[in-house]
Amino acid sequence: MSSRILRVVGWLVALAVGAFYGAAGTVVQAFLVGPVPVGLLLATVGSAALLIALRTLTGDRVNALAGGLGITLATYVFSQIGPGGSAIVAAPTAGTEWVPLVWTVVGPALMVLVALWPDFSKLPTPARPSGS
Repeated sequence: MSSRILRVVGWLVALAVGAFYGAAGTVVQAFLVGPVPVGLLLATVGSAALLIALRTLTGDRVNALAGGLGITLATYVFSQIGPGGSAIVAAPTAGTEWVPLVWTVVGPALMVLVALWPDFSKLPTPARPSGS
């Protein structure tokens, strides 16, 4: 197979895995233990780890963008009310209105942060003094 086809397949896989993480994060983000939004924290850490792994392991920014796009699309799709009038994600309570708003912003923000993070591996290494 050609290199171009393999890259496109990698992008599609990153999109699918991102959609899985986005769906899981959208469902779990409302879980609270007392006042602590444990679900939101776990969803954010998991999504960040996925995007960092996609960028690091492949060395391709587009994989991180595809994974982040999958997270964002799944968050949007699973936050909608279905044709029967039911919703997968429960409405927030009076004290937790901010949790779904934060989760809505986390996916795109992580996608941009990880994809646009500079690649420091291509910087020249500083010359070491001859005496050390």
